[in-house]
Amino acid sequence: MLNQITIRDYAIVDELDLELQNGMTVVSGETGAGKSIMLDALGLTLGDRADSGAVRNGAERAEITASFDVSNIPEASEWLQQQELDQDGDCILRRVITREGRSRCYINNRPSPIGAVRELSEHLIDIHGQHEHQRLLKKEHHRLLLDQYEGATSLASKTQRAFNEWRKLDKRLRQLTEQNDEQVARVQLLSYQIEELDQLAPYEGEVKALEQEQKQLANAADILHSGHQLMALTSDGDGEHCLSLLNHSLQLLSNMSEHSSVQQVNELLNSAHIQIEEAANEMRHYLDSVEINPERQLEVEERLSSLYEIARKHKVMPEELPAFHQQLADELAGLQHSDEALEQLEQDVTQQHQRFMKEAEKLSNTRAKAARKLSKAVDEQLHNLGMLAANFSVQLSAYPADQISAQGLEEVEFLIATNKGQQARPLGKIASGGELSRISLAIQVITAQTSSTPTLIFDEVDVGIGGAIAEVVGRLMRQLGEQAQILCVTHQPQVASQGHQHLFVSKKARKQQTFTRINRLRSDERVQEVARMLGGIDITERSIEHAREMLGGATTH
Repeated sequence: MLNQITIRDYAIVDELDLELQNGMTVVSGETGAGKSIMLDALGLTLGDRADSGAVRNGAERAEITASFDVSNIPEASEWLQQQELDQDGDCILRRVITREGRSRCYINNRPSPIGAVRELSEHLIDIHGQHEHQRLLKKEHHRLLLDQYEGATSLASKTQRAFNEWRKLDKRLRQLTEQNDEQVARVQLLSYQIEELDQLAPYEGEVKALEQEQKQLANAADILHSGHQLMALTSDGDGEHCLSLLNHSLQLLSNMSEHSSVQQVNELLNSAHIQIEEAANEMRHYLDSVEINPERQLEVEERLSSLYEIARKHKVMPEELPAFHQQLADELAGLQHSDEALEQLEQDVTQQHQRFMKEAEKLSNTRAKAARKLSKAVDEQLHNLGMLAANFSVQLSAYPADQISAQGLEEVEFLIATNKGQQARPLGKIASGGELSRISLAIQVITAQTSSTPTLIFDEVDVGIGGAIAEVVGRLMRQLGEQAQILCVTHQPQVASQGHQHLFVSKKARKQQTFTRINRLRSDERVQEVARMLGGIDITERSIEHAREMLGGATTH
């Protein structure tokens, strides 16, 4: 429940500390005194939008704090524990708004995003406004009210999630199916290209090796001629050649061996001798591999021609063919795997649709039961509120199969017949403004009885009624106050007299500024306030006596 509200420098409130109790608390005051300021300030702590205009003139910032006892609210306690914000059954919401328009939210003194505050506040307070009957003209609101009445909001959310997942998968399936014809053509092309490359079977480094071999075969005669000449110049044999000249040089050098300074010359000549021998051996081996082979030359040239041709066809360099071959094979494998993924996606879509239908059918059954219960309960309340001939009903109309939505399988609409023999029709087409107010009040009272929220706020929901009907409304509010904390802003003395506590809102002028004050009324002060609400400008003995009777009667019911 809501224990305390503290307001600093908000609107025309400079400082306010208000402790609240269980039961039904009435808030009254003259028009324009600022009864809604307290509710607006409370709304800010619950996550409503704020602006710099909320800050009182002359102040730098506004600060509102609301303290709740959540020890008996398991949903709120669980939420706080999950966010690691629990504080031994206490929950303190604080909102700070600066003159520059900046705003900060706190949960148990820890900065928190406004979305988190709004999520938590759903478990703490349920606010019924004076314009609630206007929302009754919208069918979407009918569905929400019906689900809240039966406690089916969790099932409705589960159904919505299942629908959204199904539609997401179905959209993906349609996209892939539309691409399937293109994929089939691509698979056929890839299969042909890969088969062609498989037959050619290019391998890494082949082109370079073939080009070298082709060059060697084309110049074989010249290579052999030049090689044999080189062998004649370097190898042992008759005539002048490199090795014989080196041998002769070494013999001449040996005659000078007693001179140590020529030792390095000797080492260099010996090294040259060894290197020339090795060069001659390498040349001999190379020439052994060189042959004039027209048939092999033709084979190499034909192979290179095939490689060059297919490389041009695919617009790649010849040496890139092996990598390109693998690239095509990988793409084909991916497309073939895509076919398998498409089959799996079709199965997933079917399963998710079945999952959605299962949840939606459960929701439909729950709504059907709730519609009967709500229709009966609202009818009874409307009769209590003076609409004796009214016949209220909740109509569920199944959507066509191709129009089912995230909200379920049916449309929910509230219908009313205000006179006997009259056909039930949508609220906006048959009910007057005053009747809409009563219908709205009846629905709000009924849904409040099933609300899991421990604090309910009614902001002038009794507008447009009076007399005996207002007394009935007051008694209904008091009954609700026996099982929940009720905060009721009202202009009706019949409603105000039914409260367990009474808060009076007034304005005071000080130093050219106006300030709002909220005071808890004592018994005698309550008599005066109810008498004011009953009478007019002047409070008479008769109105005071009438007020005492009303307040005394409230305790006997």
